[in-house]
Amino acid sequence: MRVAFQMDAIEGVNIDADSSFRIAEEAQARGHELFFYLPDQVWFDDSVVRASSRAMHLRRERGNHVTLGAQATMPLTAFDMVWLRQDPPFDMGYITTTHLLDLVHPRPLVVNDPFWVRNFPEKLLVLRFPDLIPATMIARDLAALRDFKARHGDIIVKPLYGNGGAGVFRLGPDDRNLNALHEIFTAINREPLIAQEYLPAISAGDKRIILIDGDPVGAINRVPQGGETRSNMHVGGRAEKAVLTDRDREICAAIGPTLRDHGQMFVGIDVIGDRLTEINVTSPTGLQEMERFDGRNYTAGLWAAIEARCAARDV
Repeated sequence: MRVAFQMDAIEGVNIDADSSFRIAEEAQARGHELFFYLPDQVWFDDSVVRASSRAMHLRRERGNHVTLGAQATMPLTAFDMVWLRQDPPFDMGYITTTHLLDLVHPRPLVVNDPFWVRNFPEKLLVLRFPDLIPATMIARDLAALRDFKARHGDIIVKPLYGNGGAGVFRLGPDDRNLNALHEIFTAINREPLIAQEYLPAISAGDKRIILIDGDPVGAINRVPQGGETRSNMHVGGRAEKAVLTDRDREICAAIGPTLRDHGQMFVGIDVIGDRLTEINVTSPTGLQEMERFDGRNYTAGLWAAIEARCAARDV
């Protein structure tokens, strides 16, 4: 197949950690033809969605991992599938690209389905599963946030559409910084904040579980550094081997059908203790770490599922 990757600059990725690189590497090994373009290199013109793309060849060589061909403008319908893999923040630029991709999906097949990526933001999709998540508030109103903190004491406050652990604050029972944080956040944008009860189980790690077409295939545990609340690997979290517990499988069984029925083929969920905290559909990570710990090629299983979906589409 002719496979295009809509993502941030491929030249700057960490080839030992980046999931997009691993997905593209496996596609190349399976004989697929690879192309790359940046999110701002796709546009709608005269009824056609086009991209300024470049042929791409990968090598697992640090500092010399990619060769890109000359730029060529072509309609997205020239590809058999497109990977939507740029990183958040999930802003209006991101949302606009999902609208453009939605005009061509499913020919080419877009993974994940852009309509539902747009309607399933990671920190909002979990609200559909209230029995699985910690106490949560989505609000911009300061009085409502104060009331939430008064009821729960120890809370986490973070941007609703942030990523990578940026802007995440823990406010303990005696912390008096909610007003100041609210001032900072509301001065930056018009979006609400998300507040959740603090889960002490975070000290043992934040489990990232990978689901392929709605089914859990494996997990890693991300442990925060000493003195740090955030476990994200972008901010120094340490990856450890993890296994799926009965509770993990229960959570996945509850959300799996929603993901499968809405074209979310590659998803990473976050579980702290026995609580679901996020469902990541935009650009989940953790695939390479999971493969190294388990010694299994999970990416081949991902591609098998995608190839089957394409074959069913073309019947």
